Amino acid sequence: MFRFESLDIWHLARQYCVDVYRVVDEFPQKVQYSLGSQLRSSVLSVSNNIAEGSGSSSKQEFKNFLNYSTRSLYETVSALFVARDNGYVSSEVFDKIYADSELLVKKIRAFRNSL
Repeated sequence: MFRFESLDIWHLARQYCVDVYRVVDEFPQKVQYSLGSQLRSSVLSVSNNIAEGSGSSSKQEFKNFLNYSTRSLYETVSALFVARDNGYVSSEVFDKIYADSELLVKKIRAFRNSL
């Protein structure tokens, strides 16, 4: 078992990724390869940075990867605002993902501070 597999934040980030991918799958074809691709990339980076950081040789390096993870999450939220503003995602779906984003950031920060 890899270290990241035991981390709750990694599991939450994976589910968050699945949820965002499902939203992107509903985007119109005209934005699948622009905004959709950007969202897929940024949201995937959240869990990937947690995983990559867990293999670090120092706590400081792991903390840096957790910072990258939160930055990717911010990027995801910003792109979701664009999607909502253009009518590609409903306000209800946006609000749920936004709340999940806030919770995930808090948990990543709390874990980072515990290292």
